Parts: sequence; C-alpha cells; structure tokens
Amino acid sequence: MVKLNKIYTRTGDDGSTGLVGGARVSKASLRVVAYGDVDEANSALGLAVCAVKHADLKVVLQKIQNQMFDLGADLSNPGPDDPGKPAPLRVTTVQTEWLETQIDHYNKNLDALKSFVLPGGEEASARLHLARAVCRRAERGAVALAKTDAVNANALIYLNRLSDFLFVAARWCNAHGCGDVLWVPGEIV
Repeated sequence: MVKLNKIYTRTGDDGSTGLVGGARVSKASLRVVAYGDVDEANSALGLAVCAVKHADLKVVLQKIQNQMFDLGADLSNPGPDDPGKPAPLRVTTVQTEWLETQIDHYNKNLDALKSFVLPGGEEASARLHLARAVCRRAERGAVALAKTDAVNANALIYLNRLSDFLFVAARWCNAHGCGDVLWVPGEIV
C-alpha cells in the first residue's frame, strides 16, 4: 500500500524523476512521457465517469481507471524483472481479455457503422471520445518507448484494446441518448 505523508520532495527540481527501482531519469524521457500520457488518459476518463449516467458502465469505467494505474506502474518499471525479488506489477492478458468481454457486451446491440463517428452527441460520449484520443496518444508513446527500451508487450496490447473499448462505450452512450454524430465528408457550411 502507498503511504505519502509529504507531497513535495524537491528531488525533481532538476528536471529528473525516480523510476521504480530507484533509477533517476529526465522528466522528458520516453518512459516518463509514456506513463504520463497514461495518467492524462486516466484523468480524461475520470471526467467521463462523472458524466456517465448508467451505473453498470460507470462501474466498468472505474475498474478501468484502476487498471490504468496498474499500467502506469508497469510502464514506470523498466525491468528486467528479477526472479529473486517480488514480481513487479505488470499488466496481464487477463486484463485485456476482460476488456474484450466488455467491448463485446457493449457493442452487441449497436448498429453497424456506416460512417465515421465524430466526437459528440451525449456529454458522456464526447468525454469518452476525448479519453480515447488521449489513450491513443499514450499508446503511441508506449510504442515509441518500446522501440528503445523494455516494455511489457501486454501493456501495449492493453492500450490498444482500451481505445477500442472507449470508442464502443462512447457509441453505447449515444445509442442510449441522442445518437452518434456521423461524419459527412466534404460537407460545406
């Protein structure tokens, strides 16, 4: 369990931060950017949760927020995992498989797409689309990190599936409200 008595430490005043394991890196490093983008996506998701009216979906989204904290912890731990020490917190296939069941559940009664969907409609839907877009940025950051440093492959898969879920959840909110806002190519005012 985490216990923080003092919020500021002054150790990052030089532009560095500590990773799991104690290594210090620049706050501009790809690893810090990756887990920072996950934190931002989680914050955007928190705003969406505030707007969601359906209790069951709210519970799912709150579970995802907790999993996103796990994801941030995973990305902040460069490894390698030491078999002689307690296993670090890592995203697993179980979390991604659970997301897939949620995608299937919320997508099963949605109309097939005949156009791209614009972010909008219900407030909850618009906020879920924003969280999805930030999640995609987090995924891009994690992929860039994986090109240069160790990243749990399950973390990348989870991020990809999470943006799919957020898209479906946004459509589901609109289906239970005013409907999706569809893209009209080349529409002139």
